[in-house]
Formats: sequence, structure tokens, C-alpha cells
Amino acid sequence: MEGEKLVTRSLVLVKPDGVIRGLVGEIIQRFEKVGLKIVGMKMVWSNMEHAQKHYPPARTEHIQGIGQRTLDTSLQYGIDPVKVFGSADPLVIGKQVQEWLREYIISGPVVAIVLQGVHAIENVRMIVGNTIPSQAAPGTIRGDYSIDSPPLANARSRPVRNLIHASGNSAEAEYETALWFKPEELHDYKRADESIMFGDITAE
Repeated sequence: MEGEKLVTRSLVLVKPDGVIRGLVGEIIQRFEKVGLKIVGMKMVWSNMEHAQKHYPPARTEHIQGIGQRTLDTSLQYGIDPVKVFGSADPLVIGKQVQEWLREYIISGPVVAIVLQGVHAIENVRMIVGNTIPSQAAPGTIRGDYSIDSPPLANARSRPVRNLIHASGNSAEAEYETALWFKPEELHDYKRADESIMFGDITAE
């Protein structure tokens, strides 16, 4: 389609659970095999200041939505939200979940990767699979390597361990790439199989 940006970039973080489990190589291989190109990669042990920038305070309605879904799931499985979160208020619960996410991202080393390719953002998320591993399709990274679920995570006062973070849209990808990488840490080159797989395309 005229004007459509075909070749884009997406930020991927292999979270501490993926690093500690030794899945970094397997995860990278999944992306490379479909033709996505690594243009930046490094291992980082983040701190809370950086985590707060990665998971910035969201709109109240967004936080309430997270809290309400968490509350509904807890009640569905007989988990007392007051015991876990100290409250049954969706806003309070949503803020707690966001804080768990920040605490987990700094709990160990993270492998940060910038991937470039045709519709990279959409394709990366398709390969990664559903945010909830227990609901992710077989063949996706989360579907093949985890069955963690919100009820288990809530009962143990932690976020769902889903191995990977992947940018959700172009604005998010741009913001996150700048947060995790300096411009000089990103590189442009041509893979040996690019012309065979895609013909003559370049990033716009």
C-alpha cells in the first residue's frame, strides 16, 4: 500500500526469567529464522529509575482495567484480593501489578534487542504469542516455553513470568528503543538472505 512503512523496528526484552532459564539463544533464533534482523543487542541489569521509565505511570482508566482483570481472575480462582493486594479496589490492584512488573524487570539481567524487518512490530508480537503464557498458542515462544498464569502469579504476589517484552505499536517501539539504546549502538547492514527473501527493500 502506498505510503505504508513496510520495514520497521521493534524492541524486544528477554526478561530475567528467559535469561536465567537459558532461553536467549532459542528466542533469538526464532526471530532470525523468519528474516528479522538484529540491529542492536546488549545485556543490561536495569535499576528502578530505568524501570519506571519503561513502565511509566499509565492513565487511570488503563491502570483500573489491569486491576479489574486481575481482580476478576483472582475471584474466579478463589484468591482473596484483600489478602494478596491489601484491597479489592481495581485501581489499587492495578498499581500493585505495575509495581511488580518494575520490580521483576530489575531482578536480574535482561537481554535487550532491536529487531528490524518487514512489519517487525506485528510479526514480533505474533512470534512471541499471547501475553498470558497459558493462553499462548503452541509454536509461539510463550506457548512453547511457559504455562504461567495470572491466578498463580496473583497467589504468589508477583507478575506473570512471560519471558519477553515486545513493543506494542510504532510509538512504543520508538520510545522504548531510545530508552534502551543510544543511536550509536544501532547498526545497519544487509543480511546475506535479504534479497532472496524480500527482493530489494530498504527501511523508510
